[in-house]
Amino acid sequence: MMKRQSFLRLALSASSLLTIPITHYANNLKNRLKNRLDKGFNVGAGKDRFDKPITLFEGDTFYTKVSTKDTDGDMYVFESTRIKKGGPALHYHFDQDEWWYVLEGEFLIKVGDKTYEVKAGDSVFGPRGVPHAFAKTNEENARLLMIFQPAGKMEELFQAISEGKLAKMSEEEKTAFRKAHGLVQVGPALTYLKK
Repeated sequence: MMKRQSFLRLALSASSLLTIPITHYANNLKNRLKNRLDKGFNVGAGKDRFDKPITLFEGDTFYTKVSTKDTDGDMYVFESTRIKKGGPALHYHFDQDEWWYVLEGEFLIKVGDKTYEVKAGDSVFGPRGVPHAFAKTNEENARLLMIFQPAGKMEELFQAISEGKLAKMSEEEKTAFRKAHGLVQVGPALTYLKK
């Protein structure tokens, strides 16, 4: 009888300890969701969530569809309209998974050691910590739907580039700025010659 009572006391103590992490998680989730939008919204075709598209480099425009602010940092979604060939340098993100969905045009997307030739309707997933790059390969306009999960500071990084902040920085400052926004450049941009 004594062993049974000891066992029951131990089991009850253990179960009460298990509820602590669950309660802590639930409270953190409740606090995190305080700032999340409590209703849906619509962003029209060719429109930006805030009517302020982000313009990068020469003619590449990012239309925010779901902002980091909308999801408490859980996700960032934008449509990238690309006019010129090419794309960003090979890089990786510390904490963000990235997903590309081709809406129009043709792209080369490299994730790790694998390179994909993709067209409208194709998608590619790039896990966090894995070097990746993409390049537009066709002459006509092209569009990508891109998602970062969690959002991290990617929206903030793109806005800073759009505002010309990186253009005024030395290479060392650019490297530090990218790193502060969760991104490390590890190689050159992709080059692609159509056969």
